[in-house]
Amino acid sequence: MSQRLPLLPLLQADCANCFALCCVALPFAKSNDFAVNKAAGTPCTNLREDFRCGIHTRLRDTGFQGCTVFDCFGAGQQVSQVTFGGRDWRSHPETRAEMFDVFPVMRQLHELLFYAAEALTLPAAAALHPQLREALAETEACTRADAAALADLDVAALRQKINTLLLKTSELVRAKVPGRKKNHRGADLMGARLSGADLRGANLRGAYLIAADLSRADLRTADLIGADFRDANLRDADLRHALFLTQPQLNAAQGTPTTRIPPHLTHPTHWT
Repeated sequence: MSQRLPLLPLLQADCANCFALCCVALPFAKSNDFAVNKAAGTPCTNLREDFRCGIHTRLRDTGFQGCTVFDCFGAGQQVSQVTFGGRDWRSHPETRAEMFDVFPVMRQLHELLFYAAEALTLPAAAALHPQLREALAETEACTRADAAALADLDVAALRQKINTLLLKTSELVRAKVPGRKKNHRGADLMGARLSGADLRGANLRGAYLIAADLSRADLRTADLIGADFRDANLRDADLRHALFLTQPQLNAAQGTPTTRIPPHLTHPTHWT
């Protein structure tokens, strides 16, 4: 059983202390997730002068479902308040280009922190904890670097280093699950009928579970890193102790208040 996730407050989005970076820095294309096209570095037309969203309570109803799925893992406030010391891109337009370039980098770093922090809560991976703590410290140090250093950072190399440890962590944890475990790594399971399936200890890394029926499925200790849960049916599923499950994955899925999830995550508001 995992313990409470460390670093959690730092890895949760705090929009009140962010200069709406996700609404400006990132591009989006007109689709089922977004009602319009928007180029990177261009403010969303729904963004107000106070950096708040003008349709925040109506995003899904007005065609901006993608906004409700996105999560920056706390990168927004880190860039806004730490990297740029509270200087916003409107009052200090000279920061715009650099700030918008740094935000996606910081988001990746914070996601890596989230995974590494979770791995450190898992007793079955105790043998890897010294290496995980070292990787966590290295990543944390990167998040405190200045904008120029962040822009030059080789995030891919750091991701590969941490991913190797996460793979080993997954193997150690899932080995504790009795019986033969299913391996669906990277599998195309779009629309799959998996209602009530026993997926305890399964490898679902990078699996395409778009619109899959996972209602009442048992996903405890399944490795879910990178799994695509868009419109997946998680009603009454059990995701307690699922490995590397994130809030954006839950936000993209359909579920109910009775869907069981890890304690450090929350039921999306559209789950009814």
